Formats: sequence, structure tokens, C-alpha cells
Amino acid sequence: MSTNAPALALDLDAALRRLRLSAIRHLAPELLVTSKTQRWSPEDFLRTLLEAEITSRDASNASARLKLAGFPVSKTLEEFDVTQSSIPRATFDYLCGLEWIRAAENLCLVGPAGTGKSHLLVALGHEAVAAGFKVRYFSAPSLIETLYRGLADNSVGKVIDQVLRADLILIDEIGFAPMDDTGAQLFFRLIAAAYEHRALGVASHWPFEEWGRFLPEHNTAVSLLDRLVHHGVVVVTSGESFRMKEAHARGGQFSSKKR
Repeated sequence: MSTNAPALALDLDAALRRLRLSAIRHLAPELLVTSKTQRWSPEDFLRTLLEAEITSRDASNASARLKLAGFPVSKTLEEFDVTQSSIPRATFDYLCGLEWIRAAENLCLVGPAGTGKSHLLVALGHEAVAAGFKVRYFSAPSLIETLYRGLADNSVGKVIDQVLRADLILIDEIGFAPMDDTGAQLFFRLIAAAYEHRALGVASHWPFEEWGRFLPEHNTAVSLLDRLVHHGVVVVTSGESFRMKEAHARGGQFSSKKR
């Protein structure tokens, strides 16, 4: 705000504070001067103030949604080189459109480490936040830990309800660590509660037929997969690890020989 602009009248300042119109309160003094010198119409002056307030609130809301999401890193769809991935362009474009979130569909990313699963999952989450969706991100181990804490103080139902307030729930690194019976049941409880009500995005390096490696009960694995793939998009990634490619490009050397 210009230092030459006169301060707002105290009653106007107090009213704007009470109404929590902070952007208008900060911009109004300078815009009052501008509107007089440029002979704005009352409608133009009011429109400019309202647009500034809306822009400020949108930015504030987006920042709050981004903080709530809890992404471990910042990734964008523009940074994802779909031409170097095994994901079909048509599938990538559909996912970027975010319609699957509105339809409460699921996204299942399965493939070897380093093939772009986590990047795409987080990037889609960032895109969803920018589009106005509420998003929550978890690694599978951290999610199980969160549910366990809820179980300890008998609040697991409330924990699940809080998670389900998000429009999109992202769960990365499924199968990174084995689950015990209780952890698997808590995980299933969350997936079942989200089924057909919230969009899920999950990623695992284990093919579906090998989920029994980290889930103690075959029936639990079958029930989980049944809910995840129904109304869902399954993307199987393949190829050499992007991280390995980058290391090779930098001249890195890898050897299996012991030193």
C-alpha cells in the first residue's frame, strides 16, 4: 500500500476488521486514491475490491489445503515426463483431468521402484489441491501408525472420519513394510469406509497377486483389492528406474561386487 494514501476512517477500518475483509482493508486506502484520480465508476471500484478479496481468500484456502495434505515433497504434473514413462498418454490425460476424483473412483499404481508412481501420485495431489479439492497424503506405514494411535485411545472411528473429510486420500508405499493382523484390519476398515464415497490413490511396488507377502490374511488381501479396483483405474508401470537413469546420466557407476 502506498505511504501517500490516507488511512481509512476508524469506523470503516473497524467494520472491515469485524467482517474479516482483510484484503479490502489493506487495499482500500490506495484504491480510494486511484479511483478518484482515474475517475473510476462506483461499480469498478467495488468490483476491484471484491476481486482482490476473493483472490486473497482463494490463495489462503489453497495454502491451508496444501498444508493439510501433508505432501512429503513438491511435485508437479509438468515435471512428469509421460513420454519417458510406461503410462499411456490417454490414461495420463484422464488422470490429469481429475474427473475420477469427482466420481469417487480410485487410482491404483503398481510397478517397480523408480517408475514414477510416487511422483505421479503426489503431482496429482497437488493438482487436486489447486483445483479446490481437499487432499490427504500418507505413506502406508504412517497411516497404519496413525490408525494404531486411534485404536490405543479408542478414537479410531474419529480418526477414520477425519481422514474421510478429504475428497482424495493418497496412500503411497503400500507393502513397503508387512502389516500384522491388527494393522491389516485397520487398513481394511479405512478402505471399506472410503469405498464409493471418496477417491483413493494408492501406489505399491508389489503386483496385486503378491499382496499376500505383506498382508497376513489372504481374505483381507482379496477384500482390499476388490474395493480398490472396483470403480478404479489400474496403472501398471514398468521400465528402468528414473533415478537409476539419472544416476547413469551423471556418470554414476553401479556394481554388485562386494568391496
